[in-house]
Amino acid sequence: MTTTVIVAAAIVAGDPPRVLAAQRSYPPDLAGLWELPGGKVHDGESDLDALVRECREELGVDVRPGQRLGDDVPIGAPIGEQSVLRVWWAELANGEPAALEHSEIRWLSRDEIDDVPWLPSDAPVVAALYGDWPGTAG
Repeated sequence: MTTTVIVAAAIVAGDPPRVLAAQRSYPPDLAGLWELPGGKVHDGESDLDALVRECREELGVDVRPGQRLGDDVPIGAPIGEQSVLRVWWAELANGEPAALEHSEIRWLSRDEIDDVPWLPSDAPVVAALYGDWPGTAG
């Protein structure tokens, strides 16, 4: 069985800290739902290299990955394939985020994290985000 690794960045900025969320524009069954920016790791590419590349492609920014956020999250995949989501905290290294591949992007404070409908696969990540929010004691 093949395992596809999906990486995502919890990009944090500001004081108080806010995290960047992105609204899916496709596929149709996921359009309108929110996620952390990221995507598939290509063959021969490290997780962190993929994370930096995906943020550049999706947002037009360079990010500096930090610590992992939570554990691998199994996500739905076609039969015969397994996918896991791996998330890192990240900070902006260069550029201002733009919605290049999403319908919209939005900076969310800890209190606003539940204000958008997240992808079902992101539920454990959102819970980990809330619990490990920068500047809080957990």
